[in-house]
Amino acid sequence: VQLQASGGGLVQAGGSLRLSCTASGSIFNYNVMGWFRQAPGNQRELVARIRYGGSTTYADSVKGRFTISTDNAKNTVFLQMNSLKLEDTAVYYCRVEVGVRVYWGQGTLVTVSS
Repeated sequence: VQLQASGGGLVQAGGSLRLSCTASGSIFNYNVMGWFRQAPGNQRELVARIRYGGSTTYADSVKGRFTISTDNAKNTVFLQMNSLKLEDTAVYYCRVEVGVRVYWGQGTLVTVSS
């Protein structure tokens, strides 16, 4: 399974971006799909995740601004990011858990400017 993330870029504070991550290979009945991020000098942290049944979890810092969703038919997970803040600047990684296996995407850079 390979994960291909896209959608990052440069955006002004208050703007929006939509990240996508598509899995090639079978992820049927995945456990969890999610997004993490890592800012320079910081540890990688959970942003949002969604279980196969649809339940979601968000980091407190993004609640009400970010929305995670999936298109299971297309093996794709999305992260809609609204009201972006300077502190959202980071490399965003998608992650999929299938059984006991964990797969990571290559990361996509999101830069929020003032």
